[in-house]
Amino acid sequence: MAGKQAKILSKTEVNLLLDFARLTRNPLRNRVIVLLSAKAGLRAKEIACLSWDMVVDPQGQVGTVIELRDTAAKGRHGRIIPLHPELAKALDAWRRSSADTDYVVQSDRGGPMTPLSVVVWFNRAFKAVGLKGCSSHSGRRTFITRAARLVHRAGGSLRDVQLLAGHRSIQTTQRYIEGSSDAQFKLVSLI
Repeated sequence: MAGKQAKILSKTEVNLLLDFARLTRNPLRNRVIVLLSAKAGLRAKEIACLSWDMVVDPQGQVGTVIELRDTAAKGRHGRIIPLHPELAKALDAWRRSSADTDYVVQSDRGGPMTPLSVVVWFNRAFKAVGLKGCSSHSGRRTFITRAARLVHRAGGSLRDVQLLAGHRSIQTTQRYIEGSSDAQFKLVSLI
C-alpha cells in the first residue's frame, strides 16, 4: 500500500463492526462482509467477486475452504483459504436466507455488489462506530498480522501467511504485518 496503511483492528473493533452489521437492513449479508475481510483476508474486489461456487462443496453445502479463483483475485492470483468456523457459520446462515444467486454478496438493489460499493460500505461502518484510520483494507491487514503472529502455533511459516494473503512476494506480506513492542521484549527475553 502506498502512503499510510490501514489501521489494524482489535477484536473489540471487529466486534463493533459485527454489532453495526446486526443493526443494518441486511444484517446477515453485512456480517459476511465483515468476516470475509477480517477472518479470510479478502480485499473489497474479492468480496464483491466471490461467487457461491467458490464457497460450497459438490453437495451445495458451505465447504471448508474458499477456492478464490484467479478471476476474482487481484492480479489474477487466486488461492485457497480455509474457512474460519465463525465465517462458515455466517455463510451458511446467509445462504439459507438469501435468494438463489451466483454471488455471495448481493446489493440491496439486486445483482452483485461492486468493489466500490464494498469500500463505501466499510467507510460508512467505520464512521458509524467511530473508528478512525480504517479502510476496507483494515480487515485484510488485521487478518494477515494475526496470522503472522500465530503461524508458529500451527507449525507454519511466513510463507503460509503469504499464500493465504495471495501475495507473490514475501516482502509484500511483511509490509502488511504490524510489529509489537511487547512481543519484541518477550522475544528477546526468550533468547
